[in-house]
Amino acid sequence: MKSNMSKLLAVGLTTVMVSGVVAGCAKNSTPSSEGSGASGEQPKKLTVTMALSEEEWAVMKQDIIPAFEKKHNAKIEALQVEAQDVVKKLEAMKQANKMEIDLIAQDVNNTSLLVSKGLVEDLSAYKDKIPGEAIEGLVTAGEFDGKTYFLPYRPNVEINYYNENKFQQYGLEAPKTWDELLHVAKTLKEKEQLGRVALKIKLTGDVIEIVEFIRQAGGDPLVLNDEGTIKAYTYLQELWPYLSEDTLKASFSSTNSFLASESVYYAPNWPFGVNIIVKDGGKTEIKANAGFSGPEGAVKTLGGEVMGIPVGSSNKELALEFMEYLMSKEVQEQLITKLGWPSFRSDVYGEVEDWQKPYFEAVQEGLKVAKPLPNVPYWADVNKAINESLSEVVTDKKDVKETLDKYAEIIQKAKSEHE
Repeated sequence: MKSNMSKLLAVGLTTVMVSGVVAGCAKNSTPSSEGSGASGEQPKKLTVTMALSEEEWAVMKQDIIPAFEKKHNAKIEALQVEAQDVVKKLEAMKQANKMEIDLIAQDVNNTSLLVSKGLVEDLSAYKDKIPGEAIEGLVTAGEFDGKTYFLPYRPNVEINYYNENKFQQYGLEAPKTWDELLHVAKTLKEKEQLGRVALKIKLTGDVIEIVEFIRQAGGDPLVLNDEGTIKAYTYLQELWPYLSEDTLKASFSSTNSFLASESVYYAPNWPFGVNIIVKDGGKTEIKANAGFSGPEGAVKTLGGEVMGIPVGSSNKELALEFMEYLMSKEVQEQLITKLGWPSFRSDVYGEVEDWQKPYFEAVQEGLKVAKPLPNVPYWADVNKAINESLSEVVTDKKDVKETLDKYAEIIQKAKSEHE
């Protein structure tokens, strides 16, 4: 693997969270051969949307797309479209009866509305194109009501980073259970008079970590006041005083800084931090594992992207060919070596350098127990209810059951409005 490989795994979830890196929704045509193919025919045009960083686009345009264009006498027009804008774009084109997009690479946790609004094709007839080496979680994430609407593209999952030197200094090990996590947080707070564990729970924005706690206790975030969720919130209420204040400021980018500067010694984050902290920053004492288990086992949140074809595309056959190409072992190996993306294929990890292997192993372990957030049309209401209810429980110290009962009603009302 090249030593100057782009940020390891960073880019696995950067597609979901980094907005505006490439001019928003601006058209970015990929380089392709001018003129017609060997047969004299003009190249077929395929319009594809993705949400990538500049570094990712560079690899996609220089190393991935040209080979497909040459083989299929095609010209791919690649557009930068953020996940939250895809529905609006496709709706407008469908209403105008002028679909100008042939393939979308979409955030796995933002697909429900595309299906419920009838904006993407049913691809059930092409499910056999999915490689047998594909991880189950990303395959099932593309299914709705027994039908396949999306094919796997790239997965992502958070891993849990910890400062091995600091843990050894205080006789600690990376926590593997809730009890151990509480012990670590308490010990570090006692020894240093500051919280050194951050959990990326800002009480605003996404609720990835909160949902993991709920599910690890056997709860359902769509119900919210069930026994498992009550257990999770009760635990978080106990844990909260021992957490770092950086918990409320922890984002995918700031968490790297917290770990590198040693303001926190333990935090979950997307795998892209490995190259930033360890390789570029030289912090080889920062290790990682797949995280901890709750009373009902280990559960992680699946991120990443899947591929779909908009209803009305006039290039469905070519789009399917490009999907199959992106799913191929050859392309997936390039993405893992040149960009450090986690792969949905289990047969491509032999390309990893020795120093990276422990981090990739953590990613693979996490992917085994990862599943996407509930993909329902009213998820925005659920997300808000989870944040607000936990805020009342951990910061205002309100009664867990009473608080969850109140917000459970809000969720049920939102559900009924979408039925």
